Amino acid sequence: MPGGGRLQQAEGAMKKLIFAAAVAVMPLASCADMTTTQQRALSGTAIGAGGGAIIGAIAGNAGLGAGIGAAAGLAGGLIFNKVKQDQAASYNSGYQAGATGQMPTPPR
Repeated sequence: MPGGGRLQQAEGAMKKLIFAAAVAVMPLASCADMTTTQQRALSGTAIGAGGGAIIGAIAGNAGLGAGIGAAAGLAGGLIFNKVKQDQAASYNSGYQAGATGQMPTPPR
């Protein structure tokens, strides 16, 4: 049957695509029970590992690049989390002071 090889290739490609989509969705589904700190740390780590792997592959060692990228991404995610927590604390302090008619305390 002519063209049968193409059909098998298309089916194989579709199966790979469905598998890749399932693998991509699973970590997202597991984030539901995480705190925002854990979510930001995980996101930073995953993004850093991906970027590091790409840069490492270009440089010749994808594994090392992914490891370094994951560490940098984790640090970035935790720093971002600290900034957001401080921002929320300052907002809440100012809101509470305004609600009671007092001057807000300056941030530390």
